[in-house]
Amino acid sequence: MRDNSIVPSHIAIIMDGNGRWARKRLLPNAAGHKKGAAALELAIEGCAKRGVKYLTVYALSTENLKRPRDEVDSLMGLFMESLQNKVSDLKKNGIRLRFIGDRSFLNQAIQDVMSDAEKSTINCSTLTVIVAICYGARAEITRAVQNISAKVLGGDIEISNITANTIEENLYTFDIPDPDMLIRPGGEKRISNYLLWQCAYTELIFTDTLWPDFNEDDLNDALEEYKKRERRYGKLTSQ
Repeated sequence: MRDNSIVPSHIAIIMDGNGRWARKRLLPNAAGHKKGAAALELAIEGCAKRGVKYLTVYALSTENLKRPRDEVDSLMGLFMESLQNKVSDLKKNGIRLRFIGDRSFLNQAIQDVMSDAEKSTINCSTLTVIVAICYGARAEITRAVQNISAKVLGGDIEISNITANTIEENLYTFDIPDPDMLIRPGGEKRISNYLLWQCAYTELIFTDTLWPDFNEDDLNDALEEYKKRERRYGKLTSQ
């Protein structure tokens, strides 16, 4: 029997549905993104309160960069504003901030704010929030292969010594445990190039709730569903 007191150590979330939430209300997409940012604050509070140690959120994919320029600019502006306004509160509450993805897509001012936020919260230990921005899992794995190939060419590693651990050590998440549970609000039932390697044995939970409406009850529902899952990692129940 599964121990119903178990809380996942690491939750990943695809924050989907901001645009649809706004359009349903005849509002600009920016309004949906702003409400989605508020939903993220609630999710961070909820995870910290329940003893979750890692929360990884998909903020902006490499594919999202192909959206209309004004929407991307609006997202970047909101991201910058949230970082500048919320970091002190996060630090006060023991929340560590980290970022994964290709920062070269971002202007230097945003990169500087991100680096400052990471340095400012580095000693926080209640919950680590990992923000995936300008992130794509295939690009991450490609980058890992390139890094390993360079080490092979440099004589630092033999091809025969390359293992799954070697690949993991070259991912953005090299020192972060794999997600136990991935939640995707918004009604879609796919993981959209998100943490493909890391989610090999992650429990997937999909909900029709649009991300801006995602609240503590939705988090509780996901956790209750997680409690029902039996994680065997390919083994038999009896093992």
